[in-house]
Amino acid sequence: MWGRAASLAAESLTMNRVPVFNKYLIALAVLASLFVSVAGVGGAEAIKHRILLCDYPQRIIEISADGKLTWEHQTPSVTVMCDVLTNGDILYAYGGTPTGAQRITRDHKVAWNYVSSSPQVMAISALTNGYVLLGEQGPCRAVEVNSKGEVVHTVNLITSEQQFHRQLRHLHQLANGHILACHEMEGAVREYTPDGKVVWDYTGVPSVFEALRLKNGNTLIACGTQKRVIEVNREKKIVWEFGAADAPELNLSWITSLQPLKNGNLVVGNFLRGQEGKGVHAFEVTRDKKVVWTFADHHLAKTVTEVRVLDSSDAP
Repeated sequence: MWGRAASLAAESLTMNRVPVFNKYLIALAVLASLFVSVAGVGGAEAIKHRILLCDYPQRIIEISADGKLTWEHQTPSVTVMCDVLTNGDILYAYGGTPTGAQRITRDHKVAWNYVSSSPQVMAISALTNGYVLLGEQGPCRAVEVNSKGEVVHTVNLITSEQQFHRQLRHLHQLANGHILACHEMEGAVREYTPDGKVVWDYTGVPSVFEALRLKNGNTLIACGTQKRVIEVNREKKIVWEFGAADAPELNLSWITSLQPLKNGNLVVGNFLRGQEGKGVHAFEVTRDKKVVWTFADHHLAKTVTEVRVLDSSDAP
């Protein structure tokens, strides 16, 4: 097929009676038809996702599966994480003054608001009991808040970073009740018991943003400015990784969010701060390192910190 396309292109460019401009149009048309043929091999349809994005510094948007902006919300101040609840409401943290967290409806009504007494709240996740887990910075701690805005439990988190802003990024409550927290500036992932004891950690990952505990007991880590995703076992051995060298065309810059899909693939967020307009905001990759979907619209989004697939058939 490639030889036939090249032959057609060469013939079109040597047609003496065709104007030069038209010669190039013909050649481009041949190459375009070739691309369509390759893309359609096997009859596979292109993968599409409906997604929710945190577009730094204070914008949350929803993009339809066909790439159109369908919803947008301006947050009170800097927002780098958000969560979607089962009823469609959006939960997010805001890190300005004041700082805290909100749950909003799709018509932008504030259904719940928590104002923190700490210098900054950046991390947030919804808990299965209906409560909210927040990451406060300065001092660094995990805070569980109920629907009335009451603090029901706190866990002091350990970090060597003194400045509050980069003490903490994502944190998640595990099935055993422990907390898995990412200490961004320190480059450490730590697992804490409810009373604050560290029972596992993984270090050496600068600007780490999110870590997830998988069903097999391994931990998936978004390694920030190392421009890679790794899976490590309890013995801290890397058993799988995907990095910039595996797909240079993506321009991996700062790996942030992670979302495993039902099919076993991963959706990964790529923060393009300092690389605006270059590369992808997000991508889906298989475990054999094939990139099967990307989002790279630099008009709709500039610097994305978190990506969440909303498709019911794909999202876990």
